[in-house]
Amino acid sequence: MAGVLCYDEIRVPVAAMMAEELKLPTANADGVLGCRDKYRGRQALAAAGVAQPVSRAVASLEEAREVAGAIGYPVVLKPRALAASVGVVRADGPEALESAYSEAAAAYFDEIPRDRAWVLVEEYLDGPEISVESVCRNGRVTPMFVARKALGFAPHFEEVGHTVSADDPLLHDPAVRRVLQEAHTALGLDTLVTHTELRLTRTGPRLVEVNARLGGDLIPYAARLATGVDYGMVAAALAAGAQPDVTPVRTASAHVQFLYPEYDLDVTSLTVEEELPAGVHEVRLMAEPGRRLRLPPRDHVAGRYAYVVTTGASPEECADVLHAAKPLVRLAGTPVD
Repeated sequence: MAGVLCYDEIRVPVAAMMAEELKLPTANADGVLGCRDKYRGRQALAAAGVAQPVSRAVASLEEAREVAGAIGYPVVLKPRALAASVGVVRADGPEALESAYSEAAAAYFDEIPRDRAWVLVEEYLDGPEISVESVCRNGRVTPMFVARKALGFAPHFEEVGHTVSADDPLLHDPAVRRVLQEAHTALGLDTLVTHTELRLTRTGPRLVEVNARLGGDLIPYAARLATGVDYGMVAAALAAGAQPDVTPVRTASAHVQFLYPEYDLDVTSLTVEEELPAGVHEVRLMAEPGRRLRLPPRDHVAGRYAYVVTTGASPEECADVLHAAKPLVRLAGTPVD
């Protein structure tokens, strides 16, 4: 056996423990647990002085009110160990806190044990959100590519699109690289590929979270179209102890956009035109007649009915192609009360 690799968010700690037990290249199981348990991770990052939001774990609505008042509105409430933005919601003032707390507290995955202090109340970070995929080898971080996120369904944080450019200037931004390295060092991460989310605030980049895996939502796929690098093979090589080459072999941009209905509905038909604009790399339909689509926060990724992948010389070119292609994916359905 050359290495242990896992893409699944919930099971990455098990893979790290197996690698340690087998004395194979490892992410460091303690560091991975700090990624999965967001409160544990926040404590390690705070101790190291990493730029991040103020965060407190609470076990009741009363505690959430006290913490939110001390931090100052708006605040973000989230479960401390889930994924895919499930249960993550912004409260702009005291009148919105109760419903936000109820939503975050009720969110769960079957395989995740719930701590008594299950909800985090955090300072809201303004500014665009990005994710950075990085190679971390023996603790040293090298960014591979940046994905610029499009968020929707406020006050939730549904990720509806991602744009990757091979020559994104943020790859070489000293402040971004500094926060990345400081965060990985603080968590004790060793040898792995990571997916780090940051907000580009008025005071500089601040850490949202570090995940001990490649990004989801087809982000590595878009990056492969933009750069020519197979990032799944990069992760596999690293897990096997090899030194992967992450040098782009092409310089382009790619965008993946997920499509949602305007309201909850039961699908009656879903079609796509055969003649699509140049620059549309792929359109994939994700629902069939009879499927019920529900918008966030009732459903998250399950509310999508298609995705469109576009490519071009720049993000602007990708956006133009997407604008022309979206009307050619036609959804019809019956509204759900």
